[in-house]
Amino acid sequence: MPEGNITSVKNFVIVGFPGLQPKYYGLVSVVMFFVYVCTLLGNGLFLLLFASEKRLRKPMYYIIINLVACDVLFSTTTLPKIIARYWFNDGFISFTSCFIQMYFVHLFSLVNGFTLAIMAFDRYVAICNPLRYANIIKDSTIMILCMVSWLLAQPCVLMLVIRAYPLPYCAANTIVQCYCDHVAITKLACTDRTPYGFPAFVFAMVLLITPLTFILFSYSSIMIAVIQISTNQGRLKALSTCSSQLIIIALFFLPRCFNYMYPYVGISFNPDIQILIIMLYGLLPPMINPLIYCLRAKEVKEILFKSLERSCLSIKKKNVSTICN
Repeated sequence: MPEGNITSVKNFVIVGFPGLQPKYYGLVSVVMFFVYVCTLLGNGLFLLLFASEKRLRKPMYYIIINLVACDVLFSTTTLPKIIARYWFNDGFISFTSCFIQMYFVHLFSLVNGFTLAIMAFDRYVAICNPLRYANIIKDSTIMILCMVSWLLAQPCVLMLVIRAYPLPYCAANTIVQCYCDHVAITKLACTDRTPYGFPAFVFAMVLLITPLTFILFSYSSIMIAVIQISTNQGRLKALSTCSSQLIIIALFFLPRCFNYMYPYVGISFNPDIQILIIMLYGLLPPMINPLIYCLRAKEVKEILFKSLERSCLSIKKKNVSTICN
């Protein structure tokens, strides 16, 4: 494009689902608001239980706290803007704010993947080296690993944003996505995207596959160790300690792998279906994960039920006291 025809973009417009009819905007905004509230309440409940119960001060729950932080921050970074787009017809986001959102979106996703790898490491040691678990998996070890996951993610994500920010962006400023991500933004650049898009794709696949490879290795080793357990009861007990983690890992990785790979296996979707898939794997796990923590983890479930019982007894006592007075 000749330089005289280039118009500098000062803001972007988040379109969301391009094929969605205006009569459904209210319904979509309500659904997304419900998802956001459930995410905050569910993860907030787990944080409250963790803060109030010393029994949960264990390595596995420190890992889950790191996961909770990623889930809440990711949802808070993405959902309010797309809710405003459909609720108030306000899809505008400034140029700089869009790249800041891009940075946080990819940062929290990357840290989430690293955290799931740490979770797999914890289960690997617990089942394959149970006698050394207390010596290897300590609170300090998990905290250091979680801190490293945040520090390691920073330069990776910064590289993506720094390479995308100075690209020439012309009159096209509509983002066919529910938030600012690298692919959606760089598509709007008035230049050949290949030198930026292909390295970014390779980079994303490496960052996705590296923790996934470690997770697959860990759980393959766990399955071999479980098969070697002599009793059925022992096998079931070992598997039960991994079931919730496997569900969380599957919710995070399987849809992402599908989204990256389907164009290369001859499958095609319209933009609305593709965006729906992205929104499901980005926003459904933060809402569902607290249910998995609370209902699949025995200690958390016991603490939750006891807390509910105490609350019910407290309410009954207050009601009796009120009646007597």
